[in-house]
Amino acid sequence: MIYLAIALFAVSAALGLVILINWLTKKDAPKAVVYSHGIIAALALVLLIGYAIQHPDHFPMISIVIFVIAAIGGFYMFIRSLNNKTSPLIIAFVHALLALSGFVSLLLYVFA
Repeated sequence: MIYLAIALFAVSAALGLVILINWLTKKDAPKAVVYSHGIIAALALVLLIGYAIQHPDHFPMISIVIFVIAAIGGFYMFIRSLNNKTSPLIIAFVHALLALSGFVSLLLYVFA
């Protein structure tokens, strides 16, 4: 389960990079990419939380907390885009850095 979560987070990160590149070049990211990014990341987070529930004595709490904070930022940006408002660029960078930090901490938890 945790390996599937890692794979899904990796796919979500690649999609997030596509969104960020489009945003920086002042282009609209395809809606399919935006929706897929959020859905895949949410699914990975649910799997990670499911792993934590199944392993209450030993689970990646730091990764989960960081991913939840990143998800809140991503949800904020998504809601703003539905209202045809752009989010400040700093929010996108903080969201990306948090997600990357959560991913690295998860990899360290699993493989170290």
